[in-house]
Amino acid sequence: MNCQPYPDVRIISHGCVIPLGIGRCATRERLRSVRDGIAAVRLFSVEACRSKTAGQVPATLRDTARAISAKSARWTRAAQMILVAMAEALDASPGFVPDCVILGTTSGGMTLGEEFYRDLDRCHPAWHSGRKVLSYYPQQPIQQALDVFGFRAPVRIISNACASGTNALGLAFHMIRSGAARRVLAGGYDALAELVFAGFDCLRASTPDKCRPFDAARSGLALGEGAALFCLQPDGGAIRLAGYGSTVDTHHLTQPHPSGCGPHSAMKRALATAGYTPDDIDYINAHGTGTEFNDASEARALLELCPDTPVSSTKGMTGHALGAAGAIEAAFCTEALQHNFLPANINFRHSEFPLAIVANTVRPAPLHRTLSNSFGFGGANASLLLEKCPA
Repeated sequence: MNCQPYPDVRIISHGCVIPLGIGRCATRERLRSVRDGIAAVRLFSVEACRSKTAGQVPATLRDTARAISAKSARWTRAAQMILVAMAEALDASPGFVPDCVILGTTSGGMTLGEEFYRDLDRCHPAWHSGRKVLSYYPQQPIQQALDVFGFRAPVRIISNACASGTNALGLAFHMIRSGAARRVLAGGYDALAELVFAGFDCLRASTPDKCRPFDAARSGLALGEGAALFCLQPDGGAIRLAGYGSTVDTHHLTQPHPSGCGPHSAMKRALATAGYTPDDIDYINAHGTGTEFNDASEARALLELCPDTPVSSTKGMTGHALGAAGAIEAAFCTEALQHNFLPANINFRHSEFPLAIVANTVRPAPLHRTLSNSFGFGGANASLLLEKCPA
């Protein structure tokens, strides 16, 4: 029984832009029809890379953004993603004016940095690239979108690897519960960047095959991109953020602790802040990147805490959107709660761990509570508990 004395943190609305499509309806439809959103990279050359595929948002992004604001035609793809996701969230929440904005990201203005150094390499004078330098800051694309809607709210950036989007929602959760803010616009964004893609390829963390989370033959992650934003406040809305947990295991720069102690602690803290036990959880959206060490560590944590709970990683469909991943997957959990289905873990063939994997097909299920996990480089671990509000 939940006995928390704190105010609720309700999800009033959300908007998303992901490789499966643009908007909530497209997201839900393609999640339920089990679409694979990972395809050949079209944004830059990958000729010299082992991996050739990634999750990329639809090419209609630019036109969708221009329909909201003509100014966006000159913006980065990251800014366009934020604008479209923000517009959808605000359109479903008339009168919502945020007290503050909290977004997670890892790449930030990386694509502008790439353009800037290409200009220098071509011997273009640096002053020609002044706009790129000014727009490099990770808060700049958020501010551009806020200006379209006339908002002057302070912006806070969370950047702690792949847990960034989840921790941004977690900070919003604490701000509302503590009374530091009443209305918060929170989520995450990351656009696919060539330098990031090449970096993961050099680490041999990305796969030349299909992304196969929790599969015995998994060979690495597929990168993705996107944005998801949530309008949060203490009342209204049918779904609430009921719990949040965050830990740091400091085991290794890029590898999780093999015991799964960090993920385990993050999930336990999310349950504790919500006042629930593992038996109260109906579904877990796993971090599940498809890499050898990450999946093994998370599987151990899940087997110790809630071995029989249905679990899936949706990254086989979307790719790993890094700082945006936690926010995107919280949106998936919101859709699953609202429409009572278990998202599929695609490309799954052979089990290595005795988990209750939702393998390859969506399943209908009466859902009340879900956990959404995000674990990043440096041992950053975060988990959110989302709950369907009583009628």
